Amino acid sequence: MTSKTRTRVLTGITTTGTPHLGNYVGAIRPTVQASRDASTDGFYFLADYHALIKCDEPARIQRSTLEIAASWIASGLDPEKVTFYRQSDIPEIPELTWLLTCVTGKGLLNRAHAYKASVDKNHEAGKDTDADVTAGLFMYPVLMGADILMFKAHKVPVGRDQIQHIEMARDMASSFNHLYGEHFVLPEAVIEESVALLPGLDGRKMSKSYDNTIPLFAPAAQMRKQIAAIVTDSKAPGEPKTTEGSALFQIYQAFASHEETAALAQAYADGIGWGDAKQMLFERIDREITPMREQYQALINNPAQMDQILLAGADKARQLATPFMRELRHAVGLRSLASSAATAAPADTKVAQPSFKQYRDKDGLFYFKFVDAKGQVLLQSLGFDSPKAAGQTIAQLQAMGAEGLSALSHTLEPISSEIRAQIVENLRIL
Repeated sequence: MTSKTRTRVLTGITTTGTPHLGNYVGAIRPTVQASRDASTDGFYFLADYHALIKCDEPARIQRSTLEIAASWIASGLDPEKVTFYRQSDIPEIPELTWLLTCVTGKGLLNRAHAYKASVDKNHEAGKDTDADVTAGLFMYPVLMGADILMFKAHKVPVGRDQIQHIEMARDMASSFNHLYGEHFVLPEAVIEESVALLPGLDGRKMSKSYDNTIPLFAPAAQMRKQIAAIVTDSKAPGEPKTTEGSALFQIYQAFASHEETAALAQAYADGIGWGDAKQMLFERIDREITPMREQYQALINNPAQMDQILLAGADKARQLATPFMRELRHAVGLRSLASSAATAAPADTKVAQPSFKQYRDKDGLFYFKFVDAKGQVLLQSLGFDSPKAAGQTIAQLQAMGAEGLSALSHTLEPISSEIRAQIVENLRIL
């Protein structure tokens, strides 16, 4: 069982591809290192429900799940010391997704980056706003919110492009807590600034989208061949070479020690031939990967063993999820009809009201949002330099009502006509 005094850290990876060196350096290796921190409880999961949003190839999702799970274990993740599970083995997660759906405003989801990008792309192409947009894509932030909130994660390591999803999970948790009492922990995003982003064979970011990746556990001969294909300039052996902008040097740096990196930098200055430099890169990567490759291949060849590891992790996860889901079901009224709580609420039960909520964000600026009685966000401000300025704007909105929405529009995020009417109605209640 996990300790209540330790920080819970949760990380997931979508099962749509074969892990490559960029995944290893940017996600797998730092995740494994973090899992050894005795002050944290680690939750690591394979996001196969998320994979369905972008992939309709069943065999690919199944194979990717096996490869990613085996990669994590072979890289040093100890399933005995963390909670390591497959998302689809936790039935409480989709159930929680529905509960969160019922307290999440559509306006909040309209602002999700992935959905907005699809809408913008459709507008540029002259298509219908929601052409080819599935409900899965639109609801993706709610499923991610359920992943995080189910296990009361305190910290969620993410890239900068994922910060919005953590903020949305916080909004969902706040809305639910506002309606039904304090059940959820509000998670915090953790941005790892030092994580390396590897260039691929062509110098662009290593990504399967660019078809420029080097598979993490490719056979040594294949890895050597792919490293030999890394694009370099035309400088001949003996000519000094610059490390700046060199994909080969950047990949080497991600695996090498400070001393090894300095030695290669000097070799560049001395005019090392590209063939020799690529051989050095291959040897350095192979030295780190080879000890892991045997275990990886053993797990790939024994998927039943990998299943056993994941199902054991799911059992551990459900020791937390099942009773928590029971608590949440009771909180929203999905209870036994024989329960004493089925009686009517006392007449003096406090009625929730719309309210303004002020907060300071990670950028150092001060914001406010206006939520309705259910805790759904109706209005979001832009940033203010001081809490006083934010408070004065709130006071003006309360005093001016509908006129204030127009007069102060430069301090607010855009408002649709439908939401505007709701805001005005809720302002009248205050």
